[in-house]
Amino acid sequence: MHNTTGISLTGFLATSELGTVRGIVVRSRSVVGNIGASIQTLFGAITLYTELCEHARQDAFERMCREATARGANAIPGLRYDATELSPGVTEVLCYGTAVVVTPG
Repeated sequence: MHNTTGISLTGFLATSELGTVRGIVVRSRSVVGNIGASIQTLFGAITLYTELCEHARQDAFERMCREATARGANAIPGLRYDATELSPGVTEVLCYGTAVVVTPG
């Protein structure tokens, strides 16, 4: 799946626009994860939170790509991420863009 945060893909021509696609993931931190991250914070590192965030972004991206593929797209320009804390310790990660069909050009 070609993708970019730009509005177009260099070297490709969009032949069809199929609409907005998105992937949404909601994650919560476990008690054990919070304790481990708190200990890491004491030493100036928070790799547990970094890994949790990266996995959530990857999952949201993959869900968005599956939706785009189901619509017949082969590219997603205008890719963006957003995150919202729904409640303490519970975060929604949203990945979205425009599903398009592109051809070399």
